Amino acid sequence: MAKHETMNLIQFQKRFVSDDACQDHLFSMKWPNGYVCEKCGHNQYYTTKTRKLNLYECKQCRYQATVTVGTVMEKTRTDLTKWFLAIFLVAHDKRGVSATMLSEELDITYKTAWLILHKIRKAMGKRDASYSLAGIVELDDAFFGAPTEGGKRGRGTEKATVLVGLSLNERGHPQYAKMEVIPDVKGSTLVKFANESIQPGSTINSDAYRSYRALAKEGFQHEPKEFNPVENPDHLQWLHTIISNVKAFLAGTYHGLGEKHLQAYLNEFCYRFNRRKFRGEGFNRLLSCCASARTITYSELVG
Repeated sequence: MAKHETMNLIQFQKRFVSDDACQDHLFSMKWPNGYVCEKCGHNQYYTTKTRKLNLYECKQCRYQATVTVGTVMEKTRTDLTKWFLAIFLVAHDKRGVSATMLSEELDITYKTAWLILHKIRKAMGKRDASYSLAGIVELDDAFFGAPTEGGKRGRGTEKATVLVGLSLNERGHPQYAKMEVIPDVKGSTLVKFANESIQPGSTINSDAYRSYRALAKEGFQHEPKEFNPVENPDHLQWLHTIISNVKAFLAGTYHGLGEKHLQAYLNEFCYRFNRRKFRGEGFNRLLSCCASARTITYSELVG
């Protein structure tokens, strides 16, 4: 991962005091080597000041764009200063930021705060989707949701099923995580996740559940082992620690989370976990994600 500029709260407050300052920063992210038309590649433009954002018009093909076009902030009615502060708060709070808290801090409606947070999560998921797990990978399924009276436990439960992958370094310490809500724990489902998220030739450690046997047929070195925390406490230890952490994360900040948006919150957790070592770079890393991800509308989220 490329290095990003570090920024603390005081530096942030001094730098982004206006929408113009935010626009200038987005301009440098969008066009780091100077303006380039997204349609024809020309590098000369006119600038028109609109009510909220500068409009950049290509001198050659007349294509018009603002700094928010192609970002999660496209067509937003919320001031960029509030967007930037939302991104800063999300990037620097390991516990996560609730829509209620963001609504109060930014003086915006709950609906707007909820939508901003989901747009940010979409950017997080898009960025991590391009990375693969490699080397030694622990893999297991977990179950999320409120318990139902008389419901089954473990595999067969009515809770949402999530497949969790965690790569380890040569010393056996965790590196990167991926989580995906899956419809079932069939071999074909596990193979699909592995092909999309784990590099070929990796060694996959799992429990001895029969569906995981399908992984060996796909070119993965599969090393299953019966899960027994008493006789073999180190087996999948880091993975189960991560699962406990994400459940605490969801319960602590996002009470009553339903299955519909579970994947978005898992993406948020993995994004934070995968960048836990980049202290101080959080804001610019997350802003970069938000500046390179297409937006999503409220109707798309609730539909």
